[in-house]
Amino acid sequence: MNNIAVIGTGYVGLVTGTILSDFGHNIICVDNDEKKVLRLKNGEVPIYEPGLDPIVERNAFYGRLSFTTDTAEAVKACDVIFIAVGTPPAEDGSADLKYVEQVARQIARTMDSYKVIVDKSTVPIGTGQKVKGWIAEELAARGLEIPFDVVSNPEFLREGSAVQDFTHPDRVVIGAESEKAMEIMKEVYRVLYLNETPFVETNIETAEMIKYASNAFLAMKITYINEVANLCEKVGANVQHVAAAMGRDGRISPKFLHAGPGYGGSCFPKDTLALAEIGRAAGARIELIEQTVKSNENQKKLMAKKVVDTMGGVEGKTLAILGLAFKPNTDDMRESPAITILEELAAAGASFRAYDPEAMEEAAWRLKALGDKLAFVSDEYEALQGSDAVVILTEWNQFRNLDFPRVKAALSSPLFFDLRNIYPRGLVEAEGFTYVGVGV
Repeated sequence: MNNIAVIGTGYVGLVTGTILSDFGHNIICVDNDEKKVLRLKNGEVPIYEPGLDPIVERNAFYGRLSFTTDTAEAVKACDVIFIAVGTPPAEDGSADLKYVEQVARQIARTMDSYKVIVDKSTVPIGTGQKVKGWIAEELAARGLEIPFDVVSNPEFLREGSAVQDFTHPDRVVIGAESEKAMEIMKEVYRVLYLNETPFVETNIETAEMIKYASNAFLAMKITYINEVANLCEKVGANVQHVAAAMGRDGRISPKFLHAGPGYGGSCFPKDTLALAEIGRAAGARIELIEQTVKSNENQKKLMAKKVVDTMGGVEGKTLAILGLAFKPNTDDMRESPAITILEELAAAGASFRAYDPEAMEEAAWRLKALGDKLAFVSDEYEALQGSDAVVILTEWNQFRNLDFPRVKAALSSPLFFDLRNIYPRGLVEAEGFTYVGVGV
């Protein structure tokens, strides 16, 4: 059992702290947001992640999981300290490390014995060395020589399935410079080690690169199949059949081969921009990723154009929007294709009746600029009422089995835009709709 601090209770920090407490460790989660910490102390989980709430409740009850705003207290009490704060993109696309630096310096101002400081946030290659430097500076200012190690331990969590991903990972990546730190990290993840989860033991820089290389490759794979889908539409091919056949090739796999309106979320947009900037700064440009970023933004705009062209213009038209989150099973709208698509359609004159099972609260401020063009409603069928077309933007399960007669009766015209390809064209057309998918 270890005493572990996790600084930052955002998506990564809260999931990490919670699951590590479920592994039997004593975890102190730290955040400078007093309201968030108070909510967590009261048993309220501030993010939507299936399966997380009962794990928080269970471990808080048994005293293995606690929450505080006192960083100094947590640092003194713990041997291992995870940094899990945000690394938002700067204007040039590079990751902004100001929060990581703040936390590293806070740790150094307080620590009084050997610590393992773990970079859990996604950070540019070289950040581990910067963290070492910041900590060394603060210790020198205190006139102290306290031993410490910095470790890179990137996360590979998918929103909506983070609990499963953390407890059943494909691999655990640990980048360290001392055997002592490596052994301590293995003890942190001992539950997984005993389950024979593959551990990748490497240096700090390689661990940092693994995270970016993995996410950028997956983003590129999504973008590739989207571009293939666009070509399929021009030549009469079906991208779903193409992707299924490609996915049966063991060298390719079927994952991330689902054509749609483009990727979004907290990781892929930020990490592709950051890796492209790292490449430019290092004099080794990754042009495939630079083009992936451009193509993904273009894909979102192409989806809006698809709606406008099919409808012969959307001036004065009302669209039923089903789904706003960037993917199902999350309330996250960061970089969601829905944002760009609705903005483009609004600029062309459309209004919206929108519904999402979890993302409505976030959508209210992310889409505030749309003003009275956007109305939020209580369910999918209310969104359809009186609309000129339905547009599926997020593949929530409840949208996969719509009552077609009810849909048709609610719409003023039978136009069905399935931008996630969750329905077979023939099934929808047999119900009397004009069906528009992506590459099918």
